[in-house]
Amino acid sequence: MKIPATLNMFLLLCFGASLAHGLITPEKLNNIEERLRVTETILSELKGENEALRSFTRALEIKLESLQAKNTARKVAFSAGLLNSGPQHTGPFEESRTLVYQKIFSNIGNAYDSNTGIFTAPVKGVYFFRFYGHSQRGNRMAVSLYKNNEQQCSVFYDKTQSSPNGNGSNGVVLTMEKADKVHTQLWKDSWVYDDEQTFTSFSGFMLFPL
Repeated sequence: MKIPATLNMFLLLCFGASLAHGLITPEKLNNIEERLRVTETILSELKGENEALRSFTRALEIKLESLQAKNTARKVAFSAGLLNSGPQHTGPFEESRTLVYQKIFSNIGNAYDSNTGIFTAPVKGVYFFRFYGHSQRGNRMAVSLYKNNEQQCSVFYDKTQSSPNGNGSNGVVLTMEKADKVHTQLWKDSWVYDDEQTFTSFSGFMLFPL
């Protein structure tokens, strides 16, 4: 490290004054120079230690931010009913269709999208999902749960003469990577019914991260 110009100027003035009065001998001059070199070395080491301390502190801050983000991402749970208000039948359709659950009871972590009906895993982990379907007046009801467009499990009810209303539920534990998606799908030519009592619903939560 270079000695500041003001310090150099001060030393030169002192040196010049001392020479004028015959106070500095060559031996004393060598001693002063050696002390200056030691001071420069100490200042350089202190500067290096200060930079290392700053880097270490920043690394700790980044690690803390990462841990806080992971801890937040691990809090994942949602539960939703099919309709905000009812009563209403959904279906039948000529093609299978994703069910969009609009009545949000909870959505911790905001992993479920009430605009699309799709849950997106925020982190890799093991998740549990359960869904319910209800049919009235003997209508055929069939719903499947999909992970990344691959069918995982289903519920099915077909009309009978003795039972005009039907219910079905199913659940599954899935290992999911970050950004994997889960949704339920109504089969073509089938119905589901819902009203303010929330007969048809979809729920899920993360059991633990991986």
